[in-house]
Amino acid sequence: MTLATDLQDLAYDLLDSGQVSVVIGYEVGPHNRVRPAFVRDKDGVDRLTWNEDCHHNLTVYLREHLKPGDTDRVAVVTKPADSRAINVLLAENAFSRDRLHVIGIACDGETPVVHDTLLGEPGASPVSDPHTDELARLDELSPAARLDYWLSQFDRCIRCYACRQACPMCSCPTCLYERDDSLWVGMGTGLDEKRAFHLGRAFHLAGRCVDCNACEEACPVDIPIGLLNRKIADEMAQSFGHRAGLKPVLSPIITILSQEEG
Repeated sequence: MTLATDLQDLAYDLLDSGQVSVVIGYEVGPHNRVRPAFVRDKDGVDRLTWNEDCHHNLTVYLREHLKPGDTDRVAVVTKPADSRAINVLLAENAFSRDRLHVIGIACDGETPVVHDTLLGEPGASPVSDPHTDELARLDELSPAARLDYWLSQFDRCIRCYACRQACPMCSCPTCLYERDDSLWVGMGTGLDEKRAFHLGRAFHLAGRCVDCNACEEACPVDIPIGLLNRKIADEMAQSFGHRAGLKPVLSPIITILSQEEG
C-alpha cells in the first residue's frame, strides 16, 4: 500500500458515507504537473495522488468552500505547515472547525498540528531550511547593503499577485494594493509601488504567516518572498514568543475592537 492509495481509500470512505461533500487534494494534470484537485464523487478518488511535487497549500481554498451559512463539510489534505494555516484561520473565525475534516500528511520530520486522520510517518529528521542560512547572511550586511538587496529583488516583481493568490492569509475582499485610486500606492510597476506592495503585504502577515512558502513557490520570477516573511516571523517569536499556527490563537499584534470602540 502506498500513501496515495491510503489517501484514495480514505477519500472514498468520506465521500461514500456522506461525511464530506468534497475532498481537496492533489492530482497529476494533463501536462504531467501536480495541481490542486476537487473530488466530489467517490468514483473520482483515483485522481488523487501524493508525491514530492505536492507543494500547494490547499488551505487557501477553505474560505471559498466553507462560507458562512453553508452546511457542507469539506476534507482537505494538509502538510505540517499547511495545518498551521488552519489554526490561524480558525483563530480568525474564517470557518467552523466542525465543518472540516483534516487529512494530515506526516513528512519532513514533522506531524501536522491539526488533523482528523493522519497518514504517513514523519521522517527521521526535518529537512533543512534554506531560509535559515540566507537570513544569517543578510543579518551580517550593513543596513544599506540589505536595502540594496531587497530593492533589487522587488525591482524584478511584475505585479502578477501570484504570491497573494497562493497565500491562505491574504483574504481581504479588495486588496489595498490593487486599487488604482489608492492614496498610498498605485498599481504601477515602478520600484516604489513594488516596494510598498511587498513590504505592506509582509507586515499584513506579521504574526500570521505559517512559513509554508507557497508565495515564493508561486512567484514566476523567483523573488525570495518567503525569506522576508520568515524574518518577520522570527522577530515576532523573539519579541512576543509567538509562532503562527501552533495553536488557534490570534497574532499578538492584532487588536479586536468592541462595537463601542469601533
